[in-house]
Amino acid sequence: MQLWDIFITQPMVNSLMFLYQLLFNNFTLSIVVFTVLVRALTYPLTYQQQKATKALTELQQSDRWKKMQEKYGKDREKMSQEQMKLMQEAGVNPFGSCLPTLIQFPILIGLYQAITRAMAVSPLQLLDLSQQLYKFLPNAATIIPLDNKFLWLNLGLPDPYFVLPLLVVVTSYVQSKMMTPATGGAGDPQMQQTTQMMGPMMAVMFGWISLNFPSGLSIYFVVANLIGVAQYALTTPVDWKNIFSLDFLGLPARAPAVPEKKKKK
Repeated sequence: MQLWDIFITQPMVNSLMFLYQLLFNNFTLSIVVFTVLVRALTYPLTYQQQKATKALTELQQSDRWKKMQEKYGKDREKMSQEQMKLMQEAGVNPFGSCLPTLIQFPILIGLYQAITRAMAVSPLQLLDLSQQLYKFLPNAATIIPLDNKFLWLNLGLPDPYFVLPLLVVVTSYVQSKMMTPATGGAGDPQMQQTTQMMGPMMAVMFGWISLNFPSGLSIYFVVANLIGVAQYALTTPVDWKNIFSLDFLGLPARAPAVPEKKKKK
């Protein structure tokens, strides 16, 4: 068995099955509780990411940053060097908001594989699931979920009415919009627009995944996004008006017209 399965996928599968047994053989509830536990365990990484993003945003809004842009605006190489120097002086790690996400990425892949394996819908998948279970797990032979129904959903198949994919897109977008720093015009405008466009693109990507993969995974996405929104709102002031604005393309706001100065008589 590969190391990935031993250290990542298999522990997650058995955790899901243990919760399934503990929570009255309700697999939907098992996914929800499992998601809450995973988000709680990874919260320190999420919090560090939020701190790093906030520190970088505040630095980009500072007068020193803006003056540096005015001074070296035409010399990209020099401006990059000065920006890195300023970030080092301020103790801001430019990759601080990315590293936690990279660390969590294997966890997300493992979760996807664990939920997919746990929702076995064919005899071959059931056999694979039985081989994944730890022998010391209580009643291991009887806890394989054969009934994956929840409301109109078969958790092992995509949502036939596209309700969950839509919820995935909306919650993913709201979470990304909250965590995308509003630099107030600071920084490279092209980079700002690219950063803001990533939110809708990622939301659409997760929606596409939800259209083609088991709906149990969509439940994980929705719950994880809602928890992420709550965690961010509890630690950082949120401009809800901006979150739910129609500026979903991340286009720069139109500058207000500057009134002309009256001519002296």
